[in-house]
Amino acid sequence: MKTLRDIENLQGVRVLLRAAFDVPVRNGMVVDEFRIKAALPTIEYLRSRGAKVILASHIEVLEGEKATLEPVAVVLNKLGVPVTFVKDYKRAFDIIENQMKGGECILLENLRVWDGEKKNDKKFARELASLADIYVNDAFSVCHREHASIVGVPAFIPGYAGLQTEKEVENLSKAFNPTHPFLFILGGAKFETKMPLVNKFLGTADTIFVGGALANDFFKAKGYETGQSLLSKGDFDLRPLLSDQKVLIPVDIIDQNRKNMKPDQLSNAGKILDIGPESIKIVGEKINGSKFILWNGPMGLYEEGFKQATLDLARMIGEATSRGVTTIVGGGDTIAAIAELGMEEKFTFISTAGGAMLEFLTKGTLPGIETLK
Repeated sequence: MKTLRDIENLQGVRVLLRAAFDVPVRNGMVVDEFRIKAALPTIEYLRSRGAKVILASHIEVLEGEKATLEPVAVVLNKLGVPVTFVKDYKRAFDIIENQMKGGECILLENLRVWDGEKKNDKKFARELASLADIYVNDAFSVCHREHASIVGVPAFIPGYAGLQTEKEVENLSKAFNPTHPFLFILGGAKFETKMPLVNKFLGTADTIFVGGALANDFFKAKGYETGQSLLSKGDFDLRPLLSDQKVLIPVDIIDQNRKNMKPDQLSNAGKILDIGPESIKIVGEKINGSKFILWNGPMGLYEEGFKQATLDLARMIGEATSRGVTTIVGGGDTIAAIAELGMEEKFTFISTAGGAMLEFLTKGTLPGIETLK
């Protein structure tokens, strides 16, 4: 993979930097700056070497919010990156050629405003590429998407990995040859996307703990009542995993009334929304005996306030880092829990990605990575 460090001269070079500015926005304001801050080293690397930086990204927003990157421009300026917001990328060429100087930045509007982005339209990709001399991908979190700004643009101009993308590949790859004991903690939902990952790491991990809504599928497979709990789509034969000594599932759960009970005590009107304290205690014992921990996904329905187990888990893994344990974590709600605790510096590495992290761990590469080889 070619990286930004391979470029010898950047003075006056037009650089299209595909960033990962898909951040939560409420009332027109960014409420989590983690991904923006993660892009700063690459932006400053380019600026300090005199490049003309053309920032491009997509953003998905909550209902009622505008699908615009303008709030991101406000944050970048606040963080010390002077940036001009350009609503129409077709106007950008004139700005780049006649107004920009080396070390300056512009931010293009949400790429998904244009139909050609998600369709990986060659004409759209060529138009984006025409804005720059080289392309830098620092959007690891969408490198699993075959979109125009990810795989299309580097077909027309030379492509390189940004500093964050380089860090993502380097750190996540540690899971392929981990120190032992290796503990893999998987939460969240959608077993259909995570089953391949469980199967892959069965041969590598010493323990796999399955929590979150994923655990509901195991409870169903054991014949327990799951009530109104979230279940994955599709049929999975979990019997081999249920009998595998490496695989652990929660021994207690929290229902919609915040009542703690055994998994087989749920009524048909109940709903599992978090894992219980006994389960966290068991995970804690595994954490204490591990040298490498990989964690993706919350233990409960975090966005609706069922977050106690996820917060407890974050604290324990953060403490393990201070004892010299390698800790690699990722996923949107996982990151939110870490941010809520102010523990961003307490882990070996925090991935900016969710789905891309899972796919990279499963396949060892991504479409956006392959285009940079």
